[in-house]
Amino acid sequence: MHITSTAFEPGGKIPSEYTCEGKNINPELIFTDIPKNAQALVLIMDDPDVPDFVRKDKMWVHWVVYNIPPTHVTIEKDSQPPGIPGMNTEGELKYQGPCPPDREHRYFFKLYALSAPLNLPRGATKTEVEQAMHSHILAETQLMGRYEKKSH
Repeated sequence: MHITSTAFEPGGKIPSEYTCEGKNINPELIFTDIPKNAQALVLIMDDPDVPDFVRKDKMWVHWVVYNIPPTHVTIEKDSQPPGIPGMNTEGELKYQGPCPPDREHRYFFKLYALSAPLNLPRGATKTEVEQAMHSHILAETQLMGRYEKKSH
């Protein structure tokens, strides 16, 4: 299973259009080689490079979507994919673009194929989604992009 984007190369710079300095919209994401027996997909985007003066756990969750149909293999630019939106760190049920406060950060788009849909209400947190899917993961992959603000 793989996740790629037409907006940036793996490990490359995320264009500012997809950040707080641009339109703050999601990049196009493409999923390939999804297991045939997958019943649902989960997408989580997070930033593990947050300074502890911002968050003690040094993690910022930018996007959570679960119970994405496994047949939905492209998330269009500036769109909300089918599935159930989860809660990001800002308390919103949508994509939040990179906006690092101090230096270049890494942003991980993580894709999971599950053997069963998650029985979670709209607005579940990343932690709740990870706990619920723990025993259902068939495959996982990730795409990492980097971003540093032009001005701090």
